[in-house]
Amino acid sequence: MAYITLPEEDLLPGIRGLMAFSPETSKPLNALAQVLLHDTDNTLSPGEREMIATFVSSENDCMFCKSVHGAATRCYLEDDGTIVNQVMYNFQEAAISDKMKALLSIAQSVQKGGKHVKTGQIEKAREEGATDKEIHDTVLIAAAFCMFNRYVDGLGTWAPDNPAAYLPRGIKIKEEGYANYDPMKTIVR
Repeated sequence: MAYITLPEEDLLPGIRGLMAFSPETSKPLNALAQVLLHDTDNTLSPGEREMIATFVSSENDCMFCKSVHGAATRCYLEDDGTIVNQVMYNFQEAAISDKMKALLSIAQSVQKGGKHVKTGQIEKAREEGATDKEIHDTVLIAAAFCMFNRYVDGLGTWAPDNPAAYLPRGIKIKEEGYANYDPMKTIVR
């Protein structure tokens, strides 16, 4: 049970219940997620950006966020879960590009604290072909997901245990993004 009284708490897990509780903060949070993860004006694919969000959420042990963004990553990458699981448990051995490994290394440092990012990590990402925009966006996604994860877990929201429960949300994210998200529109048990 969440630490505050949420509307439809038993039907709206994770951040969805919080967004229904506070629509005035829901709008800018969804706008940020839209720009960071879904908009197409980026050389990192939406799947790669969702992968960063999934990885940081996994590092923060945020069950809801790692599961929902893992589902979105799976949908974007047409992954059966193999790549997502590899990234969450040992990204250095995952079947992803060396550039993504370098960017995830940066994201991992941001998750620990911004000052943990080292010049060598930035240089490695550049050597692997990362642009300044990709490095910037990796840091911003990692920082934003630390905030999102702490928001979800800091208010004690619940998350389904069954990974399959998140796949419909992953499909919806891929199809619609975050900009017009209404948590009350798609209540699912």
